[in-house]
Amino acid sequence: MNSVDLSGLVKAYDVRGTVPEQLDGRVARALGSAFAQVVVLPEGERGVVIGHDMRESSPGLAREFAEGVAGHGVDVTMIGLCSTDGLYHASGSLDLAGAMFTASHNPARYNGIKLCRRAARPVGQESGLAEIRDLAQWLLDRGHVHELTTAGLPGSITETDTLADYAAYLRSLVDLRGGRRLKIVVDAGSGMAGLTVPAVLDEESLPVEVVPLYFELDGTFPHHEANPLVPENLLDLQAAVVEHGADLGLAFDGDADRCFVVDERGAAVSPSTITALVADREVAREVAAGRDAAQVAIVHNLIVSSSVPETVERAGARAVRTRVGHSFVKSVMAEHEAVFGGEHSAHYYFRDFWYADTGMLAALHVLAALGGQERPLSELVAGYDVYVGSGEINSTVADVPAATARARAWAEEQGAVADTLDGLTMTRSGTPAWWFSLRPSNTEPLLRLNVESADRATMEEVRDTVLGLVRQES
Repeated sequence: MNSVDLSGLVKAYDVRGTVPEQLDGRVARALGSAFAQVVVLPEGERGVVIGHDMRESSPGLAREFAEGVAGHGVDVTMIGLCSTDGLYHASGSLDLAGAMFTASHNPARYNGIKLCRRAARPVGQESGLAEIRDLAQWLLDRGHVHELTTAGLPGSITETDTLADYAAYLRSLVDLRGGRRLKIVVDAGSGMAGLTVPAVLDEESLPVEVVPLYFELDGTFPHHEANPLVPENLLDLQAAVVEHGADLGLAFDGDADRCFVVDERGAAVSPSTITALVADREVAREVAAGRDAAQVAIVHNLIVSSSVPETVERAGARAVRTRVGHSFVKSVMAEHEAVFGGEHSAHYYFRDFWYADTGMLAALHVLAALGGQERPLSELVAGYDVYVGSGEINSTVADVPAATARARAWAEEQGAVADTLDGLTMTRSGTPAWWFSLRPSNTEPLLRLNVESADRATMEEVRDTVLGLVRQES
C-alpha cells in the first residue's frame, strides 16, 4: 500500500491540500486516529464534534475522520454542513474538541481540516498538530489505518443540528431589534454563508432586508472565488449595492469565518477600520457594564492600521500588539482576558465567542452601529479610516536577511525605530510619519511588505523605496 507524505499537507495552523492527491479517506482516517490519541484521550476531552463545508469531498472525508476518532472509544457528534465559526460555536457550547472540514477560500480541488480543543481552543503546529502529523504518518507508513480500535468498544457516531442554536447565540450578543431598517446585499460566494446568513439575519424578526448573491451552496465556486480579500471578487457585490440602493454589502469567504464590508457607495471598508469600529463598541459595552476602561484589553496584530490602537487608547482601554496569525491572537487574548481582537485579514475574535474568530458576529456589530444612527456607513467609519495603507505586497527574494537589512539601514537613516516582534517593523514619528513591516514567509523565499502613512504621497514613496531595496540584486 503506497503511503503519502504529510509534510506538505499539515500546515502551521491547519491541514490543507488537494483531493485526492494529498488528502483522501485513508489520510483523513489516520488524522482522526492521531487526533484522538494526541489530543482527545491524553487531555481528557469529552468527545469530538465534526462539521464540514459544501465541497463535494467534505462529507466523505469528515466521516472517515470520525471513524478514526471513534476507533479509540471516543464519541463523535456530527453536525453536518456548517461554517467554521459554526463549528467553533458547537465546540464551545457542547464543550467538545472539534474538527472542521474546509479549505476556506481555496479552489474546489482543495480541502482541509481545522482542529480545536474543547471551547474552540486552537490546535497548531506548536500545540499538538506536529505530533498529530507524525503519528498519522506512522499509521499510514505501516498500513495500520484500518486497525485503529482499542480493546474497548468503539465510540458512538451521532448526528445533530446546531445551526439554530448558533444563530440564536450570535443574536444574543448583538441586538439589532432597536435599530432602523437596513437593506443589506450579501455575497456568499457559493460558500457556507448561504446557509448561515438566512439563519442569523432573520428578516421576520429583525429590521433587515437581505439581497442575496450566490447563496446556493456549490463547492465548485461557479461565480467567483470565495476569497473577498482579492479585490476582483468584490466587484459583483459592489455593483449590487449601488444597483439596489443598499445601506451596505457583506462578503464572506468559503467557510464564512471572515467577513468583508462594502459601504453604500460600493467602496470597500478596510478590515482595520472594522476592527477599530468593533473595538470602540466592545470597550463602550464593558464600560456600560461598570468596568473600568483601563482594565479592558483589545488585541491587534502588528500590521493593522495605526487607527486601531489609537481608537482603543482614545477610549481609555489597553491596546495589545501581537504577531500575525490566529494562534498568536487567541493566546494573547486569553493571556490578557481581552474582549476583542482583530487582524488585517478580516479575522475578528471575541471573548464571548470562546476567543475564536467569527466574521458573522463582526457583521452584526457593524449592522448595529449603522442601524443605531442615521448617517450612511461611509460617514460612520470615516473617523476610523484616517491613514493610507499599501496593502500586503509579496516579493520573492534570494536572500531574505540581506534584503531586510538593506531596508532597515535605509529606514534608520530616516530616523525610524526598529521592532522585531514579527519580522521587522520600522516606525518613523514626526513629519511625515510612517511605518512599514517586512515579514518573511515561513515556507517560501518571500518578504511581505505593508506600509502606512497619513498621506498617499508619503506612503507611495516609502513603499517604492523599500520595494526597490528588497528586490535589489544582492
